[in-house]
Amino acid sequence: PYKQNPRLLIISNHGSHLDALSISASIPTTYWTSLYIAAAKDYFFSNPLFTFFSKHCLGAIPIDRKDKKGEAINLILTLLSTLDRIWLIIFPEGTRSADGKVHDFKRGVSLFAERTKTPLLFIYVDGNNRLWPKGAAFAKPGVMTIHVGPVHPPAPIEVVYTAYKEWAITIAPDAFD
Repeated sequence: PYKQNPRLLIISNHGSHLDALSISASIPTTYWTSLYIAAAKDYFFSNPLFTFFSKHCLGAIPIDRKDKKGEAINLILTLLSTLDRIWLIIFPEGTRSADGKVHDFKRGVSLFAERTKTPLLFIYVDGNNRLWPKGAAFAKPGVMTIHVGPVHPPAPIEVVYTAYKEWAITIAPDAFD
């Protein structure tokens, strides 16, 4: 979808610290120069080593989850509006799922899509929570599967969530409550 969608929000369920790396690794390396990841500032930018890795190896954009001034929102809107090519991995649940289920999406992903006319690519990561659940110190060996879904046009969050759920439930019927 790169030639048809040079700007794309890649949205996925989020059950593990493995998610962003796994999604990135599933994208051909020729596109990595335009690939970014929205990452929690309080975790991925918490010390100099993490900051260096996040910034230079992951292409991570620091998202301050407690930001009341909207700096992270403005940064993402600016990037989506001004860059000719950008694929941004973002997790619309806002945090990793503690129980492995997909929870309601925060409205930010729709705000980004609608304001910048950027379509959304649906991804579902299967096995992520089993291999490195929230709260575990390290990942366990095993298999994860990245399912690539449809590209969805910008829409209100309720529409995006419903469409994502209808697609993802065909892959993982137990992923939703």
